[in-house]
Amino acid sequence: MKMYMTAAVAAMLATTGAHAGSHNPAVKDPTVTTTQPAAKGHNSFTESQAQGRIAKAGYSNVSKLAKNENGVWQGTAIKDGEKVNVALDYKGNVTTH
Repeated sequence: MKMYMTAAVAAMLATTGAHAGSHNPAVKDPTVTTTQPAAKGHNSFTESQAQGRIAKAGYSNVSKLAKNENGVWQGTAIKDGEKVNVALDYKGNVTTH
């Protein structure tokens, strides 16, 4: 009985994988959405990925990107001819502030 329970626990751990304790799962949806405000959380986007995602949301000249203490990428960009402050949260949402 003890061996059976050990095997069952081992199988359960193996199927949950490395993301078992993750509160911020990776973004799988390629659609860019805009929300307000940016969500706090561990951001796994690289600077290059963040820049591309912001550009995909309709912004150009994305620059000065830096990740803040809340895990949100922040920088500047141009939209509709105006310079704006933009942010990208861990969910992939693009916001202006």
